[in-house]
Amino acid sequence: MGKAMSVVGRQVQRFNVENRAQKVISQAKPKPAPKFESNLRDLERVLKDHPEIVEEQSRKNVQLDENLRQVYVTSKDVMIDPKAAQTQDPDKPLPINRTTVEEYEFGHLEPRTVTKGRCTLRQAVQFIGNHQTDPQQWTSAKIAEYYNMKEPLVRNILDHFKSFEVHLPDKNLERRRVLTRAAEGAKQIE
Repeated sequence: MGKAMSVVGRQVQRFNVENRAQKVISQAKPKPAPKFESNLRDLERVLKDHPEIVEEQSRKNVQLDENLRQVYVTSKDVMIDPKAAQTQDPDKPLPINRTTVEEYEFGHLEPRTVTKGRCTLRQAVQFIGNHQTDPQQWTSAKIAEYYNMKEPLVRNILDHFKSFEVHLPDKNLERRRVLTRAAEGAKQIE
């Protein structure tokens, strides 16, 4: 029902639109928007205090008219002279390399230098992975010494962050489960 009403409403809006537009365009002067009472009072007050403003607006300013007569506008069509559009400003050269910028491995540009007591994301992932593979060799004290970081900070990082572990399911394990369930079901039936 909603679509039908929108179609009908659109047809009503577009009915005789050309004639209505022509009627509005052909009017001599557009009707001004209504003004608020406060604006009308302000306008009347200004006209009482300074009646010369109305005369000044209706009078032609000769100096401005002369300035407008001295302005000449010239334009060159780009389609007529395509070489004119191709000229480059040597102060603003176009980029030579138009290839896309490579995306960074961790989503942001890594800093070249790292301040003492901090590490990059790459370094953090590296020492978290090292600690997970061999915790006896890569202790929090050794990692803190290697990366010039505080040991409690490294301990917190190792406690709260882990790298992803991928567990691939064994296809034979699923088959064994199905067989054991079937065997258990057969025993219950007997």
